[in-house]
Amino acid sequence: MWDNPRQLNALAFAVAFSALALFFWGATAWAVRQPAFELRQIVIAGPLSRVNPAHLEAVVREELRGTFFTIQLAEARDSLQRVPWVRGIALRRQWPNRLEVFVTEHAPLARWNDNALINKEGEVFIADYDGELPQFTGPEGAAGEMSARFVEFGAALERAGLTIGEMRLSARGGWELKTAAVPALTIALGRSEPGERLSRFVAYYARTVGALARAGTRVQHADLRYRNGFAARVPGFKERALKKAVQQ
Repeated sequence: MWDNPRQLNALAFAVAFSALALFFWGATAWAVRQPAFELRQIVIAGPLSRVNPAHLEAVVREELRGTFFTIQLAEARDSLQRVPWVRGIALRRQWPNRLEVFVTEHAPLARWNDNALINKEGEVFIADYDGELPQFTGPEGAAGEMSARFVEFGAALERAGLTIGEMRLSARGGWELKTAAVPALTIALGRSEPGERLSRFVAYYARTVGALARAGTRVQHADLRYRNGFAARVPGFKERALKKAVQQ
């Protein structure tokens, strides 16, 4: 090869090209890290009612490192996703030094077990909230199913003028509701066909439990775990429960 001018020229060209490529790579890597390309403007976008924009900007400036070219958007998204009330984050760079942050907030639907909340998509999240919300109690992983049932059961009870204050799902799959009214009415639905049982109860509510309430007698508990009716319990009747068998 050393006696072949053509091969020597090709080798020299390859070495020179590699050296030039390394030079440009190094120069580019150096340039994109210069202060001139630092992110100087952070814009928080989205209809925000609970997320503090100043908090989000502080997270970006304090925890995220890099310039317009080097900032890792996936890491930035993960950091911002941990801010309370943030459900979704979308990031977009705008030349030359601007980062746009699009925020989607959690919309609370209910309280979940002891220390969490559920949003309207049935997702569990952690945040502080002082407002009134129904209470869900159920096994881990059941938040989505309970959110869907809450809509179904709530629509049925609305026809009787009732709303859900608490909803429970046992480990064995049994459903129990407690109305938001004071005093509350507890409704045991059981495991089998809870939607159908609740619809039947609502259909006869005005002539049974509702009629007793209008007469001044408050029903404390309604047990819907019967094939063709339900049983009602009135406070003070401890030994002899008041029963209403409603035939289909």
